[in-house]
Parts: sequence; structure tokens; C-alpha cells
Amino acid sequence: MSIQIGVYPTPEAVSEAVANHMAGAMLPVLLGSDLAHICITGGRGGHGALAALADNPGIDWSRVHVWWSDERFLPRGDDQRNDTMAKDALFDRVDLPAGNVHPMPGSDEFDDIEEAARSYAAELAAFGPPRFCVSILGMGEDGHVASLFPEHAGLRETRPAFPVTDSPKPPPRRISLSFDAINTADAVILIASGAGKADAVGLLINDPGPLAVPAAGVHGRVSTLLAVDEAAAVHLPPGLSRYA
Repeated sequence: MSIQIGVYPTPEAVSEAVANHMAGAMLPVLLGSDLAHICITGGRGGHGALAALADNPGIDWSRVHVWWSDERFLPRGDDQRNDTMAKDALFDRVDLPAGNVHPMPGSDEFDDIEEAARSYAAELAAFGPPRFCVSILGMGEDGHVASLFPEHAGLRETRPAFPVTDSPKPPPRRISLSFDAINTADAVILIASGAGKADAVGLLINDPGPLAVPAAGVHGRVSTLLAVDEAAAVHLPPGLSRYA
């Protein structure tokens, strides 16, 4: 796996760097005639990056479409949902048309999670499906990304969006994009902050394969960046190139 690694002093610095890389992927698209499709994540790293991105004055949000890599299958508006967190970090702070936001369905909209996942796959297909100019993903302590967990059946999914009914991390019911869908992105950015992520980061750079460390299964068509803070970088080998 070819990957650039950026090591930053704090989680806040990671968020700023991720936002800068996101803008760097979005602005060339927006300077042309195309729409910019981005795929975002939840968690502290994703929330921080979105908040920092909202401060960028150069983005024409009217031409940006926002998608999610995964979501907890809970009612819309639930505080645990990634789209609820994104509202505070980004949507309430920029002029983004409601029709450009593509949240995954909630359990208040569909009784059947299979049907909900098919609905999101159909929405993706209606846009081509979109080729994301950038996708950001938080990496868990076990190396998971989106709702793609180690040794889990979802790692073999080929559908763009699929249901997860037995997530090892609560809540058990989720919807996730597959590797195939995530890897349409030109740029993929993995985020890991804190000492709890250090072991997963150390495993990832040794390319263990996605069954053991799902983060090893994601890559951008053009670039892949692992953005970590010093606490998560303790197992990186001496002399490894670091791009700050």
C-alpha cells in the first residue's frame, strides 16, 4: 500500500491538516465545471476536520455534495448519528443547499435495514455513481474504518452500500459503504489521534491486509494520506518519511 504519512503535534493540528488536504482536493474540481462530491465520517477526528473546513472561505458550497461512509441505523436527529454531529460542525455554518446533503436513512424512515441500504445505493447510482474527490475516514483502535470491522463479513461486500446487523461496536445495526465504493475517491484521508490508536497505526504501515486491519483496504485513486498525532505515531519506525 502506497501511503503518505503526516504526523502532527495534537489532534487539533490533525484536524486543521485534514481540512487543508480536503480543500486541496475540492478546489481544483470547483474551479472547473464539475460538482465536488465528498464522503465524510463521524467521530472526533471527522468532527474536528469538518469544523476546520467550514472556516475555509474559498469553497463554493452550492456545488458540493456530501455523502457518508457509514451511519448508525438510528432515528434521524439522534445524537449518536454521524449526520447529527456534522450538522453542528459544518452544515449550520456554511451555505450548503439541503438537496446537496445525502444522509444515510434512519430507522424512523425504514423498518427494514436491507431496504434502507438499497435506498442509499440507489441514491448513489442516481449520481453516476459519484466519484468522490475526497473521502475522510476515522480509524478505530481495532483498525476499522466506516463500519468495516476486522474479520467481518462486510469486508467481502461488493454492493456500494450494505447493512450491518451485528457490528462488534454498538449499536449493532449500521449501514456502510463497501471498499469498492470508498475507493472511488481520488483522495482518501485516514485519521488517527490518541495513544489508543497507536497499535493500529503500527500494524497498518506494515500492510497486514484488510481482513486484519480494514484500514489497509482503503486507498485513493490519486493519493492516500494517514494523518496522525504524535500520540498515535509512537510505533512508526525511525526515519519514516513524515509529511507535515
